[in-house]
Formats: sequence, C-alpha cells, structure tokens
Amino acid sequence: METILLFSTFAILLLLRIPIAVALIAATTFMFWLDGSFNMWTIPQKIFTSMNSVTLMAIPGFVLAGTIIAKGGIAKYLINSLRAWIGHISGGLSVVTIVACAFFAAISGSSPATAAAIGSIMVPAMVNAGYSKRYAMGLVAASGTLGILIPPSIPLIVYGVVTEQSIGALFMAGVIPGIGLTLCLVIYSIIYSRIKGYGKLEKASWSERIQASRKAIWGAFLPVLILGCIYTGTTTPTEASIVSAVYAVIVSLLVYKETSLQKWKEIINESIGITAMIMLIIAGAMTFSLFMTQEQIPQALAEKMMAIESLNILLFFVLTAILFFILGMFLESSSIMLITLPLLLPIMLSLGINPIHFAIVMIINMEIAQITPPVGLNLFVIGGVAKSKLNEVFKGCIPFIVIMTIYMVIVMAWPELSLWLPKQQS
Repeated sequence: METILLFSTFAILLLLRIPIAVALIAATTFMFWLDGSFNMWTIPQKIFTSMNSVTLMAIPGFVLAGTIIAKGGIAKYLINSLRAWIGHISGGLSVVTIVACAFFAAISGSSPATAAAIGSIMVPAMVNAGYSKRYAMGLVAASGTLGILIPPSIPLIVYGVVTEQSIGALFMAGVIPGIGLTLCLVIYSIIYSRIKGYGKLEKASWSERIQASRKAIWGAFLPVLILGCIYTGTTTPTEASIVSAVYAVIVSLLVYKETSLQKWKEIINESIGITAMIMLIIAGAMTFSLFMTQEQIPQALAEKMMAIESLNILLFFVLTAILFFILGMFLESSSIMLITLPLLLPIMLSLGINPIHFAIVMIINMEIAQITPPVGLNLFVIGGVAKSKLNEVFKGCIPFIVIMTIYMVIVMAWPELSLWLPKQQS
C-alpha cells in the first residue's frame, strides 16, 4: 500500500507539471512524514551526500566540453569537413549528419546536446538540399541519441555510480554497440535516400577537402584524447572530463577565435543549467530510493519476480524493455535509471545477467525513449531547432525507432557485442 501511495503521489505531481527532481523529493518527504518514525533531517543529508561523489564530477566537465564544442566553432568545422569528403554521395548529407552526431557523442555524452548542436546546422542544410523536412528532423533526433551510447556517456556514469560498476569498463562496453548502431543508421539513410532520389552535393576538390580537414583536425582529435586518456589509464573518467573541457577552451580561444564574451556567458550559463538539472535529479532519485530501501521494496519486488515460474533471462529482458519504453515516455533517462536500478539489480544478479551487458541494453532502451512522446527530449530539441510541431518530428522518427528496436534485440541476444572490449582490458 505504501509503495502504491508513493508512486501515485509522484505520478500526480508529474501530471501537475512539477519538475521531476522536485516531484521525487516531495513524494518521498510526504511518505516519510506519513510514516512518522523517520528523522526528517536525513532527507537533506541524503540530498547532499548523493551529490558528494568524485565520479559524478565528470558530468559538469563533459557538459561544459559539449557546450563549448557546440557554440565555439568545433562542431561547425567538423561538419564542414565531413561534408567535403562524403557530401557528394547519394544521401551524403544524411551520412554527414549521422557521423557528425557520432563524433559529437564521443565528446559531449549527452543526447539533447548532440541533437541541438548538429540539428541547428544540418536540418536547414538538408532541407535546402531537397531532403524532406520530416525525414531530416527524424534523422537528427535519432542520430542525436548516440550521445548516451558512444562513450563518454553521462547515463553510463550514473549507471556506474548506482551499480558500483567500473565507469571505464562501461565506456568500453559502449564502443562496439555505438559503432554498430551508427553503421545501421548510415546504411538505412543511404538506401532511403537513393529510393527517394535525394540529391547529392557538388563534389569538393582535393584542395577543399584538405583545407576543411585542417580546420577540423583540432576538434576531431578530442574524442581520441578523451578515450585515449581513459583507456590507457593516464586519467580517470572524471579527470578526462576536465581535460576535455580545458582542451575545448584552448581550441575555441586560440585556434578558431570565434567566441565573443557574450558567447562565453551563454556557454557558462547553459553548462550550469544542464549540470544543475542532472545533479538535482540524481539527488531526488537517491532520496526516492532511500524510502524504497527502508521499506524493502526492491527485495519484495525481486521475490515476486523470482516467484514467476517461467522467469528467465529472456523474459526479464522483455519485461524490462517494456518497462523502460513506458517510463521513457514520461521521464528522462537518468531518472529512469536511478528509480529502477535499485529494484532490478537484485533480480538481474540472481539470474546471472552481467550488469555491464544489461547497461548497454538499457542505454539503447533509453535512446528509444529520447525520441518517443510525450517527454522525448530530442523531439522537443529538434522541434525547437526546426520550428516544427512535435508530432511531425515524431513521424520522422518512426522508421528509426524500428531500426533501433531491432538493434536492441541483437545486442540483447549477443552479449559479446558489449562484453568483448571490456574483457580485453581485464
């Protein structure tokens, strides 16, 4: 009964358009107040201790780096370089968009940031080149989700904190599935563009390609720097986030020199806003889990699921996929992880599922959630960038949702896609 009341209170607050973090804390505080035997001073203590983590310090670093890249010229020159090399093939701008999103994903760790940075440039460019606006919006929204799969990934950092898994191993686990999903999107975009007869850009000369590549090389080196530092053991993921932010600042200031004082104010304000939102959600979810832990809700749920005679790994994956799809329609990915993982982790371990493999399947679920209404963040981002209605963006996303769902099943059935690279390190 207490569990039902907790989630009902939370759902009512969401329907009243209360921010997710505030709704989590308010619902938990209300339940503890009803209980009467709980020391309410524990709640603010839990809020502050949940954010007092060295690992979580990676989030502001990667957020700042991603914002600088989006607004400091780095993303623009990366796109120009890709356009010079592959813009002339059929569906070339589609491929440029996907690859640019993959590059940006390997720097920012955020889906909305990836969609906003690439979408603001590529949606108008594709429409002007004769592509359907609906297709262009759907492509950018779907490709932008690569930001949480290709490392570094902010949700993978959150997952590692909650499940006490190695962040480096989680990052490595996302590399091959991230590349695989990128290739799937590229193949579909080329086939679809040829069927629809979407045009090609004029082929760039070798001198234009070389010039564009020289401009872009500073930004292209950043993913190599980040992942190289982490996987060689030179830095921790947290330290790598600061390295990436410092490198982005240096390149924007000394190489591209396109950021004014006003632009830097925008970068700092946006980075603070995104970081504060993520941290507050983490604090709210940790408080939420405090009540569930005290009432032993995860253990009770685990016992009930394990009591299902037919429960096996396949059924568990199917049930969690449905759960994440439904929750993804209403909640942000980090919120879903923080709320559900304390419940699912005991069941996952009892079934012998590798937590790192489950993390990648869960992340692909979260990618699909980013482009499903009513609260798919990428839908809102692209709708705002393209000045279009949410339903139009979603219609453009439908083919990509199908592709990503099929790919998720492949990753689910083939654990080595996620586990091979982490095993090489160990």
